[in-house]
Amino acid sequence: MRTYAMTGGATGIGAELKQQLQGAGHKVISVDIKEGDILADLSTAEGRKAAVDGVRALAPDGLDGFIPCAGLPPVAKPLSLIAKVNYFAVVATVEGLRDLLEKKKGSVLFVSSNSAPMIQADDSYVQSCLAGNEEAACTEIDGRDGHTAYAGSKRAVTMWMRRHVVEYAAGGVRLNAVAPGITMTPLTERVYADAELGSAMKEFGDMVPVGRTAQPADIANVMRFMLSDEASYLCGSLFFVDGGSDAMLRPDDF
Repeated sequence: MRTYAMTGGATGIGAELKQQLQGAGHKVISVDIKEGDILADLSTAEGRKAAVDGVRALAPDGLDGFIPCAGLPPVAKPLSLIAKVNYFAVVATVEGLRDLLEKKKGSVLFVSSNSAPMIQADDSYVQSCLAGNEEAACTEIDGRDGHTAYAGSKRAVTMWMRRHVVEYAAGGVRLNAVAPGITMTPLTERVYADAELGSAMKEFGDMVPVGRTAQPADIANVMRFMLSDEASYLCGSLFFVDGGSDAMLRPDDF
């Protein structure tokens, strides 16, 4: 039996992955804002500390894996909440649990997005995130748009993952990320219902090359593999699980 910790395990992709891991006999410590083993508001420094402290109390012998899956959609308001939860909380919890992961030579599986490449690496919002300047990132994004807030947070967290691969691997911890496309979760339903972004989201969903949008199990199946022994040589990898959408949009990039 392995011991995993995850944020965002109450609904959507996180709930499906949690169920799959528990079904395989593993222990899963779930952190969420309303339902889980540890209740914490990850948009705050206090909540992030509560999440880390809670996991430490429940897994003193170490972690085989950590999945920072909690995230907010592009329709969340204010937009600064997206930066706080999707980027700064992810980095804070990963750093806070690093030694527990080193104890068991575990891995971290980040949740990126196939929208991440839509924002340039040198975007000022992305760079503020990577610089660790939460105040600047939040102030800037509150004056921009939901797509940039969401996709930019995913671009930043993926870049953070890639930049720290060598450092973490030296301690026996592998970092990888999955990049889902449109997946039918409660968060996606919120975007579909949005007057500003809903129609564009639905139109893009109709263009997915395989002919359908994803269900949570489509993403969780790949994540479960990435956490398994069969994937023990994966390190610094980004898996697009989006029905071919990224290839459709960026056929010459890989």
